[in-house]
Amino acid sequence: MFNRAVLASVAIATGVAAQPYNEPLRPQYHFSPAKNWTNDPNGLVYYKGEYHLFYQHNPFGDKWGHMSWGHAVSRDMVHWQHLPVALAEENGIMIFSGSVVVDPNTSGLCVAGAPDCLVAIYTGHTETKQAQHIAVSNDRGRTWTKFTGNPVLDLNLKDFRDPKVFWHGPGKYWVMVVSLPDQHKVRLYKSANLKSWELMSEFGPAGSTAGNWECPDLFSLPVEGKPGERKWMLSVNIMPGAPQGGSANQYFVGDFDGVRFTNANGANVTLWADYGADFYASTSFSDIPAMDGRRMWIGWLSNWLYANDEPTSPWRGLQSFPRVLSYRETPEGLRLAQRPIVELKRLRRSPIHLTNVTLDEANRKLAAFHGQSYEIEVNGAAEVHLLKDAQHETAVGLADTVHIDRLHSGNIDFNKDFAKPHPSVAARNRRIRIFVDHSVVEVFANDGMTVLTDRVFPPESASGLALSGAPSGRVTITVWKIASAWTK
Repeated sequence: MFNRAVLASVAIATGVAAQPYNEPLRPQYHFSPAKNWTNDPNGLVYYKGEYHLFYQHNPFGDKWGHMSWGHAVSRDMVHWQHLPVALAEENGIMIFSGSVVVDPNTSGLCVAGAPDCLVAIYTGHTETKQAQHIAVSNDRGRTWTKFTGNPVLDLNLKDFRDPKVFWHGPGKYWVMVVSLPDQHKVRLYKSANLKSWELMSEFGPAGSTAGNWECPDLFSLPVEGKPGERKWMLSVNIMPGAPQGGSANQYFVGDFDGVRFTNANGANVTLWADYGADFYASTSFSDIPAMDGRRMWIGWLSNWLYANDEPTSPWRGLQSFPRVLSYRETPEGLRLAQRPIVELKRLRRSPIHLTNVTLDEANRKLAAFHGQSYEIEVNGAAEVHLLKDAQHETAVGLADTVHIDRLHSGNIDFNKDFAKPHPSVAARNRRIRIFVDHSVVEVFANDGMTVLTDRVFPPESASGLALSGAPSGRVTITVWKIASAWTK
């Protein structure tokens, strides 16, 4: 059983009371913990009107350690309410990444008479072994009880982690996708009750095998422009070894027949979900209502090359806002498209809209603009200079390629690997959306098919915005200030 004294001490350590959320570099519309460390998002699930975000969390410090599950809930995926730590490190077992499902009591763990309950499936970690555990909540995720029969899946391996579980309707069983990191494989298991698991198949190696495989996810996506057509996607995060440097998120397009995943591309084809340096450990929401129908995921916005050293306080680490996923046909085959959730538009304020203007005209209009939380839409070849003062800027270039340059973005000396450039990506068109939030820049190009996410650490004086490019260049641009999601 869960130790309630441990829960109480951890709840105090998290500082879940109201926080000002106005510290330097604090994001205003991306989720970050009130204090201390966070990494992977976990257990994203919709239940009884609330979106749940669990996340890897150190309740006692701002570096990785004492892994537990932090917890927050939201009714719109924009405004989040902090809750006490859900699952805490206990008896030498850390709580590594995993998932949460709405269980119609296949497990027998729901209270008598209840139609369902929440079950968490996570990796229990010690220095010598990783195995899969479960826990149950019968009060909308507010308190949790660890299963007395844990672990429920144990291969007696040092590296065996990050279970993502979903219900397979045709087979009427649960499917677990879980990683064998150092073997560059994922395994698929099935269960009727979330407690006893049977191996079905495995996938890999394929794609990038430069680093460990972590945080797998498996789901189907709609194909744009083809009503009713869907294709499966297997997401696998790797670290280190990505061309962007360090950590990154790759995906495979294919089919799932209830037993095995089949890759539609050759084993040597590598597809990246994000071409920036700071999108990792993505996981998608479970149990989104059918009337909504969106498949959405969240990723951790950092990189294991420098995550422990990021110059922020009293928190370290943050999550992306949710992105809506789909497939789009290209000459190379189906490829992932990502779009920001439309709910973010509720935070837009004070629009500036300029149509077909020269770059000089745009800069004159933008000269009075100052801010560090905003959204931009640009149509036209230009380099956009964000978070700018006389000495600092983050440059986003859009012409035949799209790129982010953070060499002059502010504090780049806290870690030797931070400011290393990453490759430019081909631009299929010259339309771009940019989201700036104090210490993060997310770029959506090619109508969402090319996404780049980078952390930046500018001084507070770096709040200007300007454009550059060919003297004859013209652009259409809209800029919105983004209100804080933490302001009541």
